Amino acid sequence: MKAIVQTGPRAVETQQREVPVPDSDELLVQVHTAGLCGSDAHAYKYDGGYEWIPIPRIMGHEYSGEVVEVGADIEGFAEGDKIVEEPIHDCGYCFQCKNGQPNVCQNFSITGMHRDGAYAEFVTVSPEHVHQVPDDVPLRHAAITEPTSIATRAVLDQSVATPGDNVLVEGPGPIGVLVAAVADSIGANVLVSGLEQDDQYRLPLLEDIGIETVNVQSGDGLEAATASFTDGLGFDVAIDSTGHHTGVGTATEHVRKGGQVVVVGIPNQPSEFSLTSVVRGEIDINTSYGSTWTNFEQALRLMERGDIAVDAILDTSYSVDDPSVAFEAFLDSETCKPVFQFSQ
Repeated sequence: MKAIVQTGPRAVETQQREVPVPDSDELLVQVHTAGLCGSDAHAYKYDGGYEWIPIPRIMGHEYSGEVVEVGADIEGFAEGDKIVEEPIHDCGYCFQCKNGQPNVCQNFSITGMHRDGAYAEFVTVSPEHVHQVPDDVPLRHAAITEPTSIATRAVLDQSVATPGDNVLVEGPGPIGVLVAAVADSIGANVLVSGLEQDDQYRLPLLEDIGIETVNVQSGDGLEAATASFTDGLGFDVAIDSTGHHTGVGTATEHVRKGGQVVVVGIPNQPSEFSLTSVVRGEIDINTSYGSTWTNFEQALRLMERGDIAVDAILDTSYSVDDPSVAFEAFLDSETCKPVFQFSQ
């Protein structure tokens, strides 16, 4: 089978590998579509915090596929079932897992990092990590269930956003775009901020799906956009998906007194900002990490309803046979959500 394998820092290649043989308690899945995200890009560069990943490694954790073989000990699944995997596997026994917080499990492992992943024609998976895909959700759409579930957690669980609220989303990367789409789906008024580099592809993408944007490095910048968008009041909620150490500080400057900041992007350096105005304005700062079983189901239902413009968000122009092109284009902000299609 074809598999996209990381062979070193900033080095990936397509290799021929043996089709994995499922154990009696595993499913064998034919991968349909697999997405590339920010953590994949960090792993590709072998950034700090990702050097522990064993190389060579078949990458990929966001994917959809079809069951082609069911282990002898498994019930409730059949050949032909459409599935997606929850790629972050919790241990089930640490304090957080027992306390109903499996997304922050102390002993988690990640498909495509701790073990070979889904940038391949076939992958094995245990059924407890699987969600069945509704009939009305195409497999190419279902491939981005995992990042959409991160967005549903950030908006529906960790933020206080409600219909009619003014919501700022910082950063038009894959998570930012999906956070904006989920916030838009509940009736919030959404503005997404980006940089000059995002003017080529990512900000126009959002405009095309009906979400307003601002390039903070051109014109009058974010301060003027905030005044115009919120009638001078400030945003009710600001969600930082930049992954930049200045993001949370910028968010606190543009929410109203009594507003909320949710940090979903992991800052690349220590963040430094004054808490004086945050305390005096009683601004709530919350965080959002990963997702839960419920968030996956929410993501699938939103796609089933057509509330996420998946076809506009997906970029299917990259080939399995030349994967480095997709990674480099992603890093240069020339695309937002590239996917590899392993079957039609």
